[in-house]
Amino acid sequence: MMARVVLLTGHLATWIAVALAAVAAEANDRPNILFIFADDWGWGDLGCHGHPYIQTPSIDRLAREGTDFHRFTVASGVCSPSRTAVMTGHFPARYNINGHFAWVDQNAKRNMPDWLTVEAPLLPRMLHQAGYLTAHYGKWHLANDMIPDSPLPSAYGYDDYGAFNCAGEQMPVHDDAARTIAFIEQANAQGKPFFINLWIHEPHTPFHVLPKYRWRFREAGLAEPDEIYAATLAHADDRIGQVLDTLDQLGLTENTLVICSSDNGPARAAGQNPMTLMYDTATGAGYGIEASKGGTGGRKGYKASLFEGGIGVPFIVRWPGRIPADREDDQTLISAVDLLPTICDVAGAELPKGYMPDGVSQVDALLGKPALQRTKPLFWKADSGWPAPRDRPFHWGAYAIVQERWKLIANRDLSFVELYDLTADPLEKMNLAGREQETTARLRSRLAEWRDSLPPTPTGAVFSKTRSAAIR
Repeated sequence: MMARVVLLTGHLATWIAVALAAVAAEANDRPNILFIFADDWGWGDLGCHGHPYIQTPSIDRLAREGTDFHRFTVASGVCSPSRTAVMTGHFPARYNINGHFAWVDQNAKRNMPDWLTVEAPLLPRMLHQAGYLTAHYGKWHLANDMIPDSPLPSAYGYDDYGAFNCAGEQMPVHDDAARTIAFIEQANAQGKPFFINLWIHEPHTPFHVLPKYRWRFREAGLAEPDEIYAATLAHADDRIGQVLDTLDQLGLTENTLVICSSDNGPARAAGQNPMTLMYDTATGAGYGIEASKGGTGGRKGYKASLFEGGIGVPFIVRWPGRIPADREDDQTLISAVDLLPTICDVAGAELPKGYMPDGVSQVDALLGKPALQRTKPLFWKADSGWPAPRDRPFHWGAYAIVQERWKLIANRDLSFVELYDLTADPLEKMNLAGREQETTARLRSRLAEWRDSLPPTPTGAVFSKTRSAAIR
């Protein structure tokens, strides 16, 4: 009898060992995921995109070792709604988030909530439930530091965080890489896959530039604003390089999916003005908007525009052995709302029951496989005035739709539209609204239907307790 018990125990031990080995193998098949999200970094502000003096060797390395997608667009021309789309896989207008989170009275005047609801479907929460260790380091801006009763990033599904533009303590902007490296080492020691947002501050104002980086560009004879801008990006690129080096040193490079992008196009100063200093309550003092010298690679408009200069941003993806190396893709249309279903697909994370993303999984496109033409439309909503400001002629679009090859941009009441064939004319040089009247009418009607489907006001637990007093 005792021998039989021992035999059964041995079989049980063997079964447990096999099961644990299977679980370990499954975990090893799931990549670590590092999502680098810059702030106002223009498409043209990369060495690998041909910038004449900005140096980005770390990001250029990602492009050599991965695929550089040229037709990636974010879901807004400004920060908070763009980040909302990444977190939820939804167009941010579904949450009445159409501008950046600011003071409570300003949010109220713009018919916005005071933060992204924690009840939304959230990418980090889905990955956490799938067994990933999750962390966020850097800019938050899904609320803001001037709203002290807003939820902390930990409420959104992160095991650890260090952030600014959020409630609570503000992490120093340049601590992002060190915190990321420490979390990678922790996850590696535990043998668990990780998902990390590295949402860097650069090159948003204020410019917290270090003198040693300015010296790199001193001999180039640049004007002071250009020197500050280039130095700021060089510092950010160095920190990205430190994280990539850590992956190499720990032997994690081959099994880590790295995504590098930007939340919107570059900011630009209006006119030529002397350099000034400014102070930000979340990040401290630095140089002001006069140092914003970002480029769009020939795309129209800048930050806050729904033309491609405002929403067309870098998107470089590396996963050695899976994603083709040293490849440029100028055909595949990928959106920020695609990131949630794509990352969950890669990670083996289940989407919540009943959840319908506005995006689609783009795993085949990332892996370099032939992909069907995208038919699911993309939509944008922005707080843009009409008529267009004289000094910002491409900042009048309040709505936009992209379906297949066509892009329609409309003003607030849809009374004025422009139509572009993005396949033949990716830089939006020729307005075809007069020539392609049937297509224009069809897209305008589809855009009106989407606009009318949006909620009239924010709902849920998304308002600060100071809101009623602030708007009196």
